[in-house]
Amino acid sequence: MTPALRIVALSPVCALACMAEPAWAAPVAAQTSEAVRLAVILTVLAVIPAILISTTSFIRIVVVLAMVRHAFGMPQTPPNAVLTSLALFMTAFVMSPTLSAVNEDALQPLLDGSADVTQAMDRGGAPLKDFMLRHTRDKDLETVYQISGTPLPERVEDVELFKLIPAFMLNELRVAFTIGFVILLPFLLIDLVVASILLALGMMMVPPATISLPIKVLMFVLIDGWSLVMEGLLGSFG
Repeated sequence: MTPALRIVALSPVCALACMAEPAWAAPVAAQTSEAVRLAVILTVLAVIPAILISTTSFIRIVVVLAMVRHAFGMPQTPPNAVLTSLALFMTAFVMSPTLSAVNEDALQPLLDGSADVTQAMDRGGAPLKDFMLRHTRDKDLETVYQISGTPLPERVEDVELFKLIPAFMLNELRVAFTIGFVILLPFLLIDLVVASILLALGMMMVPPATISLPIKVLMFVLIDGWSLVMEGLLGSFG
């Protein structure tokens, strides 16, 4: 048989061999799937801070704590690290039922491979969406939809997550400033009383903050102010 005929005769065999899946194809596919899953997990971890701030109770808690600090007139006490850590632990306490549902319905199935990325995102977004809907006013939703130029959905289930998040943040800021206003009033009263007394005594060269700061700290300690603030914040999510 000539070389040309031999090539023609072997060509079907070569074609079948090329069509057959190599032995190493399955491990490579498995490794690719694991690499994609790992990349998705790392991406999610990178955006967790933004998700934590915009979809949980962190906004309300950290804003109120910052306003309490400014009410004393001490912008650096307690430090930012202390307030942020306290806000994180309080957020974990408030969000524990929601985070448990996200872990069971989305994160664990994604890690063990029983759910793909799309399914995990849908399952994980449902508990967060329910939490945000419970703490969002209809007026804020209407404002966001009006700004976006889209009609307001007739059912709550049809509210888009990317429009619900800014509405939720608007409501959290409104509630935080309301609580902060109530907290600031007693401190403002102390500042006014101290300033009036110093003015009546003719001590105009003495800064009122020098006298009012120890009085405000003493009053806050005597009434156990931090516990009252924590109870008020946690109670506002009931």
